[in-house]
Amino acid sequence: MIWVLVCALVTLSVADELDILYPDLEHSRTIYVTENAPRISVLSQQDKVVSQRGGNATLPCTIQRDQMMPPNHKMRIKWTKLTSDYLKEVDVFVAMDYHKRSYGRFHGRVHLQGASPLDASLVISDLTLEDYGRYKCEVIDGLEDGTTVVSLDLQGILFPYSPRLGRYNLNFYEAERACREQDAAVASFDQLYEAWRGGLDWCNAGWLSDGSVQYPITSPREPCGGKATAPGVRSYGVREKEKNHFDVFCFTSHYKGRFYYLIHPSKLTYDEAVGACLKDGAEIAKVGQMYAAWKLLGYDRCDAGWLADGSVRYPISRPRRRCSPTEAAVRFSGFPDKKHKLYGVYCFKGQH
Repeated sequence: MIWVLVCALVTLSVADELDILYPDLEHSRTIYVTENAPRISVLSQQDKVVSQRGGNATLPCTIQRDQMMPPNHKMRIKWTKLTSDYLKEVDVFVAMDYHKRSYGRFHGRVHLQGASPLDASLVISDLTLEDYGRYKCEVIDGLEDGTTVVSLDLQGILFPYSPRLGRYNLNFYEAERACREQDAAVASFDQLYEAWRGGLDWCNAGWLSDGSVQYPITSPREPCGGKATAPGVRSYGVREKEKNHFDVFCFTSHYKGRFYYLIHPSKLTYDEAVGACLKDGAEIAKVGQMYAAWKLLGYDRCDAGWLADGSVRYPISRPRRRCSPTEAAVRFSGFPDKKHKLYGVYCFKGQH
């Protein structure tokens, strides 16, 4: 039951007048009114859970019921995933008594922890990049219901990306495909903000997963919003996904497999590089795999090599002369002529 407290408060000045006019008046009286209260609540012990791609995560959700309520075998537990723009909810898992169902790409990867009858925590296995985001736990018990929201974060690395055609050539859907082809996903604002806090400074605006276009600046300067502006994440706002064209910020996480520079007796054209990786039982590596190896594993190699998108790059985690002397970074050498330019190659051997 909810106790709704209705108090008649009298100011001191009015009270003094009443004391004089009506010395026998009894005031400062409190009146209590009762109404029906919510008899169920849903809580989460954590606002955020952090894991990595390929790992597992448990999203906490605990049910609290009024002890006077009779047992209900038809209590319904539903988990949904909120889209990055918060406009829709995607079904993840539903359970009612012995009936359980998982949906879409979550099928076969989710189940309730079920540590007690009131434990509605969701376990997600073999996490993917697309699993990142916010999830809602909703419990319906007869006429009563309650909800809570939990965020799932992934350890990983954000990187800016533009294709061979040059900057500002991707609409939103092309940006999604470009990140996917580089073993990544379009980054969220939170991921971009964390990258900015970590020192990312990038003057080209790029798509984010909520359909907005933004870019991070740590060193204000004229071509990037002006010298007089404060450091921060600059925003162009939400743009038209089909008509507008920008770069994109991609996000990738840990991978299952081996990223490596192929030792080869000679430099290679692009097609020769692809063939050399295949001959070694691998495939030519993707940009996201290089960034993950560099950031998460400390991979360091001062040899420029082909990647799957036709770009040439090399990862430096230990800055030194002739190898990114001023900063640890993935160095970009552009998109050379595939038929005539010769470089090494980075390969990736997946683990199944």
